[in-house]
Amino acid sequence: MRISTKQFALTSVNSILDRQRDLNKIQLQISTGLRVLKPSDDPVASIRILEISELISVNEQFQKNSNLAESRLTIEDSSLTGVVDILQRVRDLALQANSGLIGNSARLNIAEEIDQLQEQLLDVANTKDSNGEYIYAGFKGTTVPFSRGASGTFNYSGDSGQRFLQIGPSRQIAVGDSGTEVFRRISTGNGSFSVGLNSSNAGNGIIGPGTVTTVATWNANAEVYQINFTSATAYDVRDAQNNLVTTGTYSEGANITFAGIQTSITGVPASGDQFTITPSRNQDVFTTLEKLKTALNVGTTTDASAAQSTNLINAEIANMDQALENIVNVQGRVGARLNSITRQRSNNDSLIFESTIILSRERDLDITKAVSDLNLQLTGLQAAQQVFVRVQNLNLFQFL
Repeated sequence: MRISTKQFALTSVNSILDRQRDLNKIQLQISTGLRVLKPSDDPVASIRILEISELISVNEQFQKNSNLAESRLTIEDSSLTGVVDILQRVRDLALQANSGLIGNSARLNIAEEIDQLQEQLLDVANTKDSNGEYIYAGFKGTTVPFSRGASGTFNYSGDSGQRFLQIGPSRQIAVGDSGTEVFRRISTGNGSFSVGLNSSNAGNGIIGPGTVTTVATWNANAEVYQINFTSATAYDVRDAQNNLVTTGTYSEGANITFAGIQTSITGVPASGDQFTITPSRNQDVFTTLEKLKTALNVGTTTDASAAQSTNLINAEIANMDQALENIVNVQGRVGARLNSITRQRSNNDSLIFESTIILSRERDLDITKAVSDLNLQLTGLQAAQQVFVRVQNLNLFQFL
């Protein structure tokens, strides 16, 4: 086969260019620290690198979501602690006012302090998160959730929505509770029924909060009942349709039992006095404080008025206990979510760490081997250049 001088030269030049290309690739690999610079370098590894990189990116976003959720729930937990402190103080003041050891003037002072505590509670209920959104407004984060209306009423402008954030591949976490769930959806009385009295009672009878003795019976017969004193020592119980349910002889502190519930009355009721049993309904905590202030403003100039005030305050103390129980339950759920975030964050960290190791194996360069290859490529390039010089001298004109 005949090989021309031109072909000799072209082969030598191509060999030099190949060595330069290989040398350039190794230089880029060493400078970037990456083994795979483009998909064609290793198609299988390139696919793995894309998959692992996406997995790491997704879990890093989960970590950001976890941090955001933790921040919001920590603010909620702190605010709920403030709510508990406020309600505990209100309860202490109510018990103090109901002790019978203070006069009307002191009771008015207590009512004034409760009014200030009510304002503090309203401020806490309108707490914002680090992004300036109201944490108890549901989905309406930019809307002030609670405001004072006319005549002692309170308005809620939020909704019942609950926001969730994805903190793991299959794990979502609630990052708040609506104002309805925390402050408004609170059962009155003992949680099953509440007690009350007729404002025209002439005696000094005081009704207790009562309990449910048979849940199934009460659930089947829950309605408004009225305890009527037909004399100072006898009573009957009638349902909402005025049907007679039971009768009895009054004994102070003795249980009055009917329809799966029981209660008791202390003091000396007068003939014609009436007490009521009403199935529990929802009452917001602000209304409870408002009613408590109203009860404290009732003058206690007679035994009957003192009993009236005591009954009203007792009713709101029972409502206050329900509010405290609800807040503590919500706070417990918030704490459980915070613990869950901590565990999920640890899982995410482990997954990111392991994925990073795998990614490094697929993508990163073995520097020791690369430096050795670089030296080999340099040697090859130098050899190719020397061959080119020698080939250039192989022509007939050198011998003429």
